[in-house]
Amino acid sequence: MSTQQIPDPSGQAPSNQAQRNSSSYRLPALDHKFILSDSMRGTRLMLEYEKAEERLRDWGVRSTLVTFGSARVRPADAAATAEEAARVAEFPQSTRWYAEALAFGRLASERGGALDGWPGGYRDNVIATGGGGGLMAAVNRGAWEVGAPSIGFNIALPHEQEPNPYTTPELTFQFHYFAMRKLHFAMRAAGLVIFPGGFGTLDEMFEILTLRQTGKSAPIPVVLMDKAYWTRVLDFGLLAKTGMIAAADLELFSFADDAEGIWRALLAHGLKVARPHAADTSSAFQDS
Repeated sequence: MSTQQIPDPSGQAPSNQAQRNSSSYRLPALDHKFILSDSMRGTRLMLEYEKAEERLRDWGVRSTLVTFGSARVRPADAAATAEEAARVAEFPQSTRWYAEALAFGRLASERGGALDGWPGGYRDNVIATGGGGGLMAAVNRGAWEVGAPSIGFNIALPHEQEPNPYTTPELTFQFHYFAMRKLHFAMRAAGLVIFPGGFGTLDEMFEILTLRQTGKSAPIPVVLMDKAYWTRVLDFGLLAKTGMIAAADLELFSFADDAEGIWRALLAHGLKVARPHAADTSSAFQDS
């Protein structure tokens, strides 16, 4: 609708207040409605990429250990709920999941290269989770307890997800687009660790496995924690037996049952750990 002013019969110049108040006069970067319009979706995707990219570069994060797991699993000493009782009835070992996630966050941060910013100021194998509670919070907490940075790639959800308090504040992000969040998970991943979980955990696991299966990502170790859980929830052997995946695809991942076992499996399947005090960053990696 036009807001063009009617000429003043007295001949006086009109006020320019309407022009200054118009959204078209507002700087595009400060025009909230414009930035959130359909035409700017590509720009918003770019902003979600660039903001996280800039912060990760500032912290020297060169590679990550992406870790996922249920946000619903709490410490063993937390007050029991009906769903937790049902979980323990089906999987008695689930009482150890939180403790093993905590232990893994500690040892991976101490041994992987996240602590010191080794040669060239880079940090390698920095813990990166979905930023939520439960097992993800446990892994972030493990890193926090040894003084290492860790990343939380949160996603804005209808029922607002709260970031857990253990991620490094400057490395705690919120995304609107799942696609951009997935890109940041994948692009620096040196390894993927999947603790027991539900739809969100499965989504991230199959995202990386599909990238590996199709050769769209570099080879990285993928470790599923608690073989008893995963082989009951998913019949990988049946997928291979019926030709839905190749038998060789079963080599894309391995299993472990505790934090030390996860670390050994990561190393056995190619995780690289920097040698401290190496003079040349181009050759500062070794298979351990």
